[in-house]
Amino acid sequence: MPITITGVRFSYCNLFQPRPPFNNPNGEPKFSCTVLVPKSNTAAKAAIDQAVAQAIEAGVPTKWGGVRPPQPAICVHDGDGPRPSDGSAFGEECRGCWVFTASSKQAPFVVDAQVQPIIDPTQVYSGMWGNANVNFFAYNSAGKKGIGCGLNGVQKTADGEPLSSHITAQDAFQAVAPAAAAPSYPAAPAAPTAHVYPGYPAVNPITGQPW
Repeated sequence: MPITITGVRFSYCNLFQPRPPFNNPNGEPKFSCTVLVPKSNTAAKAAIDQAVAQAIEAGVPTKWGGVRPPQPAICVHDGDGPRPSDGSAFGEECRGCWVFTASSKQAPFVVDAQVQPIIDPTQVYSGMWGNANVNFFAYNSAGKKGIGCGLNGVQKTADGEPLSSHITAQDAFQAVAPAAAAPSYPAAPAAPTAHVYPGYPAVNPITGQPW
């Protein structure tokens, strides 16, 4: 069942072009984004927990053969804890947030605060704020059972500090003084011309070359 989660921040926004997962370059390309839910947004976390619980109950008969896994893998993680994949720390932007990634094979809708489609991709970036419409679902893939998240669309409601390492031309370069004028050199002498005597042809009829 789709739910809308409000007041979230977006990261790793691949909303206009599908890409394979960053940890699996050979994986199936998908549209995706990482959703950061501030822990102060308790209403959003309650909605997420309820949706996950419903997905687990639906997955027992449809995905898991009537048996509920003891510990199904849940896609929602604590940004203050370790990454479940390798135990490393989440990025600084994840501090104080609940973190999950939502993806879709189909292009999601991307709209602005007035629910108008955003055409300019540069207006959508990691660090912006908004709302996300997602659905949590059960899966059973290669023996791994858990709850994933599908992405239906995002709404940008406010700009935020970009999370990508963007650098301006002013940061990268310094003004350079105009180059000094190139030194002048005497003009190369003109190529000698053949001297033609009156009464003689200009080209040697035997060699075909000028006299």
